[in-house]
Amino acid sequence: MKRREFITLLGAAAAWPLTVHAQQRERVRRIGVIMALAADDPASQLGIAGFLQGLQELGWVVGRNIRIDYRWGAAESSDVRQKYAREIVSLAPDVILASGSGIVGELQRESRTVPIVFAGAIDPVGSGIVVSLARPGGNATGFLSIEYGLGAKLLEFLKEMAPRVERVAVTRDPTAPGGIGVYAAIQTSSSSLRMQVIPIDDRDQDDLERAITSFAREPNGGLIVPASARAALRRKVLISLAARHKLPAVYGSRVFVEDGGLISYSPSVMGNYRLAAGYIDRILKGEKPADLPVQAPTKYETVINMKTARTLGLDVPTTVLVRATEVIE
Repeated sequence: MKRREFITLLGAAAAWPLTVHAQQRERVRRIGVIMALAADDPASQLGIAGFLQGLQELGWVVGRNIRIDYRWGAAESSDVRQKYAREIVSLAPDVILASGSGIVGELQRESRTVPIVFAGAIDPVGSGIVVSLARPGGNATGFLSIEYGLGAKLLEFLKEMAPRVERVAVTRDPTAPGGIGVYAAIQTSSSSLRMQVIPIDDRDQDDLERAITSFAREPNGGLIVPASARAALRRKVLISLAARHKLPAVYGSRVFVEDGGLISYSPSVMGNYRLAAGYIDRILKGEKPADLPVQAPTKYETVINMKTARTLGLDVPTTVLVRATEVIE
């Protein structure tokens, strides 16, 4: 979704109170939203667009029967997440939408009663925000942004796109259970493809750049960047490093490819947020998060940047092209 389209959508949402002023007043429910990335980030725009569309389809109209309070950029630091969690809970919302598990954790430190729906958690059980996927058991539920099996698919796509690749650097957040789990899934699959997998811990941007630069000194290398809030914050740096060192790279989010990355395979961000709107609708109508199972993504996207492929001297196989959801020329 382009920035102009997103602004138009939010503008329409802001204008709805004027169009429904004359209608019979309904009870207004309050929804808090905390997003990991900035309001103008393409990933945020995709998510909120899907969320607003999902709410509209279910009869929820901003200014008539819902009010939404937003906080953006929660992934910047733990202090920001804590601040936003405190602010949103203090507004006494009926339900909160959180973009990921790190934000949910901060919200649960503030309240164990306010219902929370997450739109993209990697390992909610390992993170401790739910008891189990089938029976979350607390005040949070939602949708996975990635299943560990997706790690194997990322590795397979890299091998198809660049058969010469024998060594693979995989970025990960070593402080997050999800990052460790995805890396383990990739490592498990590497032996059958005869590929060596090397972890690149993303603790600090300077260390990240040094590690990828050092990795790229040896030939036949490739890069995998699984989806995470930290990776999204470093998106332009990671894309630039891959281009500078001519590393074929597979990403866990389509926005990397829109910004010049080679290929992505990931769940649909808009799809997940649309589903999250459905859970919020059910909670506003009386259901409890504890009884709503955490669900896996239902729609996946493959996006290819052909210009980047040509720059790397890669011929994109037909087997990959026919599976592409979108090809960027």
